[in-house]
Amino acid sequence: MPMNQLQIQSLSAIDGYILLVFYTSGKCWQFRVISPDGSVFGSEKIFYTPQAAREAGISWIGGGGA
Repeated sequence: MPMNQLQIQSLSAIDGYILLVFYTSGKCWQFRVISPDGSVFGSEKIFYTPQAAREAGISWIGGGGA
């Protein structure tokens, strides 16, 4: 897989936010959160399973990104 491609594992709608879990060849599993106004949030933290990335994303939404 070229470095500029990613594999989307899941998209979830949670309280008006969209949670995207994806795999990049260089960074393992990550997540991004798209807010209702279209802003994109997340971190560079990597996860070794898609489930761990999804749980972190859900926590991010529940905690306001803290």
